[in-house]
Amino acid sequence: MRINDDLTKPVIVHAARLDWIQSPAAGVDRRMIYRVGGEVARATSIVRYAPGSAFPRHVHAGGEEILVLEGTFQDEHGDYPAGSYFRNPPGTSHVPAAAVGCTIFVRLWQFRKGDDVQIVRRPGEGEAAALREGAKEARVLFDDGEEQVSTEVWRAGSAMKVENHRGLEFLVLSGDLTVGGEKLEPQSWGRLPAGKPLEAMTGPNGAQIWIKDGPLQHADVLPMPG
Repeated sequence: MRINDDLTKPVIVHAARLDWIQSPAAGVDRRMIYRVGGEVARATSIVRYAPGSAFPRHVHAGGEEILVLEGTFQDEHGDYPAGSYFRNPPGTSHVPAAAVGCTIFVRLWQFRKGDDVQIVRRPGEGEAAALREGAKEARVLFDDGEEQVSTEVWRAGSAMKVENHRGLEFLVLSGDLTVGGEKLEPQSWGRLPAGKPLEAMTGPNGAQIWIKDGPLQHADVLPMPG
């Protein structure tokens, strides 16, 4: 399966408008944003857990990156309310579940060799970052020199520009903004190749956005099975 797999082209996906696709686990559905592969895939998805659902224990052979969007995500290590961010590097495992239901943003098989630090950021955690013009809050969730992951809150009616020297991926978390004449709302996701900045105008409620600044695929990304 190949979905939005041409990394040389800008792409915007309004994930909230996509159909839910059932996963192998009962009560767990997905909206597929980017995918290369079958059930084991290099993938970016929105995943919804129905109340009381769980996914069997699995090992993250290629790494897993998660941002909780709604509800409370759980595993045997704890509960993660909306706004939680964590990185499960290759070799880690868990049993994900959601007693009350949740929606999460997930990236799989996109870790590179040597990216092996497990990180959990609770809502509001992370290092405060310098504010770009038009932003009222910025927080770095992860930065190892190869990529930086952050969230920013942008003021209403602001013209925003995010420079792009390595590649950008972003997800609208709340509010709305316009990019290239196209309105983006919560769960709208975009990917821009290096050299093409993100230029946006926020709506009357402003916006909160998740941003990954780094190569769209690391040169030493972990190889998938087969």
